[in-house]
Amino acid sequence: MLLSLANKESMSLPLKQNSKYAMLVPTSMGIRITPAARQPVYSSDLFRMHATSAESNVASVSSFLGLPVKVLTTFVQGSPIADFIKSDLSARHIDFEGPEEEQGGPWGHRHQINIADSGFGMRGPRVHNDRAGEVGRTLNHKDFDLKRIFEEEGVQIVHLSGLIGALSTETSQFCLEIARAAKKSGSLISYDLNHRASFWKGRHDELRKIFTEIASLADILVGNEEDFQLCLGIPGPEAGGEGLQSKIDGFKEMIGRVKQTFPNASVFATTLREVVNANEHLWGAIMLHGENWQVVEPRSIQIYDRIGGGDGFVGGLLYGILKGWNAEKWIQFGWATGALATTLFTDYARPSGEEMVWSIWEGNARVKR
Repeated sequence: MLLSLANKESMSLPLKQNSKYAMLVPTSMGIRITPAARQPVYSSDLFRMHATSAESNVASVSSFLGLPVKVLTTFVQGSPIADFIKSDLSARHIDFEGPEEEQGGPWGHRHQINIADSGFGMRGPRVHNDRAGEVGRTLNHKDFDLKRIFEEEGVQIVHLSGLIGALSTETSQFCLEIARAAKKSGSLISYDLNHRASFWKGRHDELRKIFTEIASLADILVGNEEDFQLCLGIPGPEAGGEGLQSKIDGFKEMIGRVKQTFPNASVFATTLREVVNANEHLWGAIMLHGENWQVVEPRSIQIYDRIGGGDGFVGGLLYGILKGWNAEKWIQFGWATGALATTLFTDYARPSGEEMVWSIWEGNARVKR
């Protein structure tokens, strides 16, 4: 069983004691195919493939750094892609659990496909999501023994995302039931709102109600200005001046309203990004914990592939919470794991150790021998 990872003096959020898993993520696993050498999809004939999902990307930071992590998902029975995904999760030191759904013929279930290039210079990245027949849309809380998972095994942090929450009526209820079970058992809940207009089409009232209930149970809320407005109906920042400070002030103002509406949450966070070109971004972050703001003003980072940087940030932030560090270190570590993710061809960060991450935060890119 996993014991508390921090002493009482340094622990700022109440982590559930004697839990088997540091983190649990419900997700719809799929694959991403990316052209070699940062070329566009339409002119490429050589691609790299890896397993992916936003939620497992978040969990990977903790799993690579040695914390026990579990994924709840569903697989296509007999699919070689499902076998590929399972092997990939095992290589990331992630446990997984979920039903096997029959494919149902050539037009039946399959795992989602994310087709994306990395861009180069002034040619920005392009992403195409092919999710027809996605098996993850069948995720149902009845397929999982939530009593065993939360009360017998135990979980310290459950990370939920608006992407999986809005996939289908079934996945919306799936996430809601997980949030309710997590709250009842004493697990912390992290919720990245991740609004996608195409997922919400025709379901606005239904999803607003479910997202609002999950947010009311959450301890950690992550999202940008549009996420809070479109998912939860919180008025956005009042029109102000231009520039970074105006953006930071506007976010702080809006989070004040979010905090009043969702007083159960004690941590609110978002990244700050300015795109110079596909190879260079200005990367920062802002977070409120209790009454204290932490701001990392954007600084230049070099980009190999930008996709997954935000998930890397959340993964590092949650790792810092799990380790019981002070809040200033949560956002610093999250900034660095987000920056790390953008240097890799995978869309998840895979740190070799904490020292690698802190070297990125310190701007130390010198060779290690």
